[in-house]
Amino acid sequence: MTEKLSVEALLEEARLNASIPPPAERLRLREAAKLSRAQVAETCDVGRSTVANWETGHSEPAPPARLPYLRLLKGLAEIYPPDSTPAPAPGPTADPAPQPAPASVLAAFTAAPETLRGADGRAIEGDPGPCIRCGIETTYQSTDGRPLHSGAMCQPADPATPAAPASAPAVSPVTTGPAPVSPAPVPVPSRPERRARSAARAQADTTALIARAVQDEAERAGGDEEAALKALIKRAIPDVMHLFNETRATARYDYTAYPALPDILKKPSKKDPDQIWEARPKFHHPGYSLKVPGDVKVTALDVNAAYLSALKCWLPIGKLEYTTGSDGVDPKRSGVHLITPGEWVHPHLPDPIGDRDEPGALWVTNATLRLLQRLAGPKHGLTDAPVIHESWTSGATENFLDALRKLLSAARDEAIENNDSLTLEYVKAMYSKFISTMGESIHNRELVRPDWMHIIHSQAYANLWGKAFKASTGGLDVVAMMGTDELHVTGDWRKVFPEGRGVSQMKVKHGEGKATGEYTVGTVGR
Repeated sequence: MTEKLSVEALLEEARLNASIPPPAERLRLREAAKLSRAQVAETCDVGRSTVANWETGHSEPAPPARLPYLRLLKGLAEIYPPDSTPAPAPGPTADPAPQPAPASVLAAFTAAPETLRGADGRAIEGDPGPCIRCGIETTYQSTDGRPLHSGAMCQPADPATPAAPASAPAVSPVTTGPAPVSPAPVPVPSRPERRARSAARAQADTTALIARAVQDEAERAGGDEEAALKALIKRAIPDVMHLFNETRATARYDYTAYPALPDILKKPSKKDPDQIWEARPKFHHPGYSLKVPGDVKVTALDVNAAYLSALKCWLPIGKLEYTTGSDGVDPKRSGVHLITPGEWVHPHLPDPIGDRDEPGALWVTNATLRLLQRLAGPKHGLTDAPVIHESWTSGATENFLDALRKLLSAARDEAIENNDSLTLEYVKAMYSKFISTMGESIHNRELVRPDWMHIIHSQAYANLWGKAFKASTGGLDVVAMMGTDELHVTGDWRKVFPEGRGVSQMKVKHGEGKATGEYTVGTVGR
């Protein structure tokens, strides 16, 4: 009996192996069924990052998880075949549309095209042409040489100009007049032009994924915007990880190859604070006070999308290596450092190291160290250079998250332009949760990089300090600076900062409490 069951299992796996879809189709099937990666991972007894790798082509399913995963895909393919969008309801005299036979379902499952990739795993580009799935132009190719969007990046074509199927044969019309004049050859764009167009199309494709998610949840909520926003926030983490995977589809560095982390990046316990000091500011100018009556007007300013801007920072991408002294400090390296900062003697400006209780050595991120070194340099000369005792660093890049940052920034700008508060809050939830859960979080098992989380936080605080310094050198007094985005100043701030809701602009902060909008303070000791 055992032998018979074993043979049946082997035959079933052989049948499933013959029809395993490519990574893009695996992703489409899961999303069509509205299953999360966590659900698939639990069913197959693997981690969420493993499912992500299967869907992006970084790895293939292997036993023992392979068989249940193939069974799931086969079942989903029968329920959600390609182009399974429900057709419009037929009119009273229309004949009902025929249902596809099971054989055609399996054929669609097995015939899904696959993206052509090189030995390094990157999608290969060629001459632009209409995608064989959606008809929209792309430079990426399928394994048989036809144009095909990489990584499930297809989107519906414009209904006004439907694309003809790539496989449809061309029919030559019968003409009695003179033969038509052949059109002039179309100039072939250069490689840089094709790359620029490809990047623009890729951003448009991924932006369409955001719009589609908002539309789906809005329709599902039946016009209840609060319910739709709640649903969007709930799915923000898996959605932003999907977007992140799409932006990394042609990249050389695989972020899932987690390096071993030193103990300094691990919490001693759940109740204990992190051992890395992020330089979070809590500054109040000693010369001004809310408790003292006065008529000095102060404006509370809000930095737009502070964490989104902080995604532009130097992140270590290799295994962190231990060094002593300044041996591990290099402009093209990043990590964490044990330092003793120089004394800060400028009471009218926030301390760039933040508000801390005890002096002495402390572990900081590379973002904080870079700021301190700039302020100690000949251009500013505001403090002594920090003394570096130990470091954990590796080779780094400033552009690792740049594609994701640009994508979310573009979606944010479009939402603001369209007065679309639902999309705006959804985008905000994506980038904020992306950062907050990339450390030791039960909500995101796909990205475990506490060093990145601390660096991004510190970069946001360093960016805010830069705005405070700009305000001071522009003739304003900095009355307070708090958190990642709050700056209170005196004087005409519009002469120093552009006003608006863009990521490079500032706006007046509104909310509860006295210290919002415009308020007055008194002077102390003057």
